[in-house]
Amino acid sequence: MAQRRMFSKRIVESARFLKMPPSTQALYFHLGLHADDDGVVEGYNVMMQTGATEDDLKILVAKGFVTVLNDDLVTYINDWRENNRIRADRKVDSIYKDLLLKMLPDIEIQHAKARADTGKKTGNKQLEDVDVHWTSSGQPMDRIGQSRSGQSRLGKDRSSSSSSEAVNKNDDDDDEKNKLLKGIRTTIKEYASCDPTTSEWSAVLRLSSKLTWHDLRLVAFAVNAKVSNQEVERPYPYLLTVLQEKVKEKR
Repeated sequence: MAQRRMFSKRIVESARFLKMPPSTQALYFHLGLHADDDGVVEGYNVMMQTGATEDDLKILVAKGFVTVLNDDLVTYINDWRENNRIRADRKVDSIYKDLLLKMLPDIEIQHAKARADTGKKTGNKQLEDVDVHWTSSGQPMDRIGQSRSGQSRLGKDRSSSSSSEAVNKNDDDDDEKNKLLKGIRTTIKEYASCDPTTSEWSAVLRLSSKLTWHDLRLVAFAVNAKVSNQEVERPYPYLLTVLQEKVKEKR
């Protein structure tokens, strides 16, 4: 994926764009910087990194700058092709390409082509990563005469295993869940100036233990957004309601 991104002046200097709040404009730029070569980005992660709110994303959607593709806030930047011109032989297809085509079937996607210098196609980055192994000196093994047939297979197996273990570990990691709960509690303290009762927090911990980190993250996003926008009068009962609904949904 490219390390540089561009923005069209026709878009970011338009009245439609400039009339939005500064925080919403900033979110648009950060989404663009983090987007893959098809203009798709995990909006939730960017919002957590930048401190943007749900309202900022809603404004971008309402103004037609982005389209949210699923409940996890995977987001497509509508003017991506105008903002960025990527060489077809350098483009890497989005991991969300199927989702993008499903939600926006009429969208025009640039197709990856074989590189002119190597003849390899960049559209499937995973295959390229498996195919080439590097030495500590920064040279590919095949250039110094070392066999890589067995090592490629071993590297692939280890990579797949490590990736799977990392995902499972993250979902079951109590420390990561506690960080999310601490973030919720901090937000409620800051915007609602209240603490949970002992019974309320015990119920929060009990329900949270039944959810994965991924599910709890969605709960945290929803609750933090409502509380920061001061849309909830009783934050902890609301949090418990959201947790209970998510637990029922997972059954």
